[in-house]
Amino acid sequence: MRASQTCDFGQSQVLVHTQMMMARAVTFIFVGHFALATGAWADGCPAAPDHNDALQPLFEALQSAQGDMEARQISNQMWQYWADAPDEPSQSMLDDGMSARGVFDFFQALERFDALVAYCPYYAEGYNQRAFVNYLRQDYEAALPDLDRAIELNPRHIAALAGRALTLIALGQELEGQKSLRSALALNPWLSERVLLRPLPGEEL
Repeated sequence: MRASQTCDFGQSQVLVHTQMMMARAVTFIFVGHFALATGAWADGCPAAPDHNDALQPLFEALQSAQGDMEARQISNQMWQYWADAPDEPSQSMLDDGMSARGVFDFFQALERFDALVAYCPYYAEGYNQRAFVNYLRQDYEAALPDLDRAIELNPRHIAALAGRALTLIALGQELEGQKSLRSALALNPWLSERVLLRPLPGEEL
């Protein structure tokens, strides 16, 4: 797989994650290791934060964005909410997994995201991040159900919709991939994946 194929599916994830990690690293690493040692999440993961009210004006801003740079800045603001895990142990798992993925340690990344999904099965980002790792590994069959689950939990997760489009296209399911791509572009018309847009049967672009 060429690096260019990942497009916005991963680029903004890496940028925002780097910014967030500088503020969170010491606290979350400590909490994460403490939880692993003591079983601190034995009672289960709390509900994911509801950021719909904060995200709504960002979705609206994307519709009136004047170019790629403005849209990317808005998308980065969205990542601040999507990557806000339900509690400190789950945040530690998410951050650790994204850090491992950033240095191409896919084994460690999958271990952390597996733990996150098991602990917080109703948190969409755990599935989205695990899908991204499997996409990078070119294990598209493993990525697809996680993307489906992420979208089920968060229907307006633009990166998951775009990632699903890329994954379906990679699997040779062009028609379904184009449909998913249109869903993503309806929310953010400036996605770099728009270059992959092809006409559906009977459609003119």
